Amino acid sequence: MMHDQVTAAREMATQAHHGQTDKTGHPYIDHPRRVAEYVAAHARPDDLADAQTVAWLHDVVEDTGTTLADLATTFPPHVVAAVDAITKHPGQALEDYYRVVSSNPLALAVKHADLDDNTDPERTAALDPATRERLAQKYAKARSLLSVSPASSPA
Repeated sequence: MMHDQVTAAREMATQAHHGQTDKTGHPYIDHPRRVAEYVAAHARPDDLADAQTVAWLHDVVEDTGTTLADLATTFPPHVVAAVDAITKHPGQALEDYYRVVSSNPLALAVKHADLDDNTDPERTAALDPATRERLAQKYAKARSLLSVSPASSPA
């Protein structure tokens, strides 16, 4: 069943991101694929299938017309909650976003895998220097905010 869930997530993400490209002009779906691979280094073994599912879906609500309600028709509530947690919502402050991500173990594992992919030197080398520097600062701040315990953050 769990393998079917990961397959369903891969298929949904592939369809949702169809035609999209990343900053280097490659098919966008390669990013969720790599995140689904990297997440094994961050997720608990018992949570791996759920983490891979969330990894495939981590950008569909933010970057496509797919909604959380769409996901809820196929995936269990805890997976949809993790996708919601990792989705940056309009008007959401960065500190609040990372506090929500940190409070959900699946979202947190996927976010770390997402940052691993976004900071991969082989991939960032293809970017122009200004973009590379801007993204390096953005992702360093993200890692810093994720290292703050949600309980110690102001409410």
